[in-house]
Amino acid sequence: MLTTRFVTGAPDWIDVTSPDIEAAAAFYGALFGWRFHAAEPDAGGYGVFRLAGRTVAGGARAAPGQGPPGWTVYFRSEDLRATADAAEEAHGSVLVRPADGRERGRCAVLADRAGAPFGIRQAGPAEGMEAAGEPGALCWVELYTPDIAAAAAFYRRVLGLETSGVPFPGGTYTCVNPDGGGEEAMFGGLVATAGDPARARSGAYWLPYFEVADTDAVVDRARRLGGAVRGPATTVPGVGRMAGLADPYGARFAVIRPEPPAG
Repeated sequence: MLTTRFVTGAPDWIDVTSPDIEAAAAFYGALFGWRFHAAEPDAGGYGVFRLAGRTVAGGARAAPGQGPPGWTVYFRSEDLRATADAAEEAHGSVLVRPADGRERGRCAVLADRAGAPFGIRQAGPAEGMEAAGEPGALCWVELYTPDIAAAAAFYRRVLGLETSGVPFPGGTYTCVNPDGGGEEAMFGGLVATAGDPARARSGAYWLPYFEVADTDAVVDRARRLGGAVRGPATTVPGVGRMAGLADPYGARFAVIRPEPPAG
């Protein structure tokens, strides 16, 4: 379960880049009730999204040559340089070298061996997101990758993540958790793109899930706001009702109304 009790290897920050961060902020504000607060002028246009006064994400205007708009998931690291070195040794790459990121703290952006970008972060002015696992906040992350075994080995070596298989409708789902965290600390999963042409064309990427109270209402609202529905609302027994979306600039994310725990 994703919480704000951050430990090494767990997600503790997330941000979106967009060619028009003000318009993107209006989209997410209308969708989730977030309010965007721009940082100081010398912060390069970076700001944070807050929900009921608590920080839930960051956002910035995409720099030229930075790549397509998208969400980046950041994982807690106690030593950015060592983590970046481990990624390169495991056949990943360093996209942005460790640097101070003001609201984000000291951070870097890496790519795994399949090319999926992700961030690493040391706590800065903020310990991390101030809300998680509740409506309007990040509650889960998924890695879409062509080779689950290779991805599991990479993230084990780089972030110390553990994987385990859990029964899932139609097969087995690979969950991830911080080293030694066990089932209660699971925060995401690995999904194979092999055998699915549409997913394979998208390459490897991390997909954030935001919790909502009504998946269908959020899907309808996203469409009216100019977003795209990448995966229709679907109910998965024992998990919840979820849908894949993208904002008006193509940044991918998903929403889910979790199924209440049995009993």
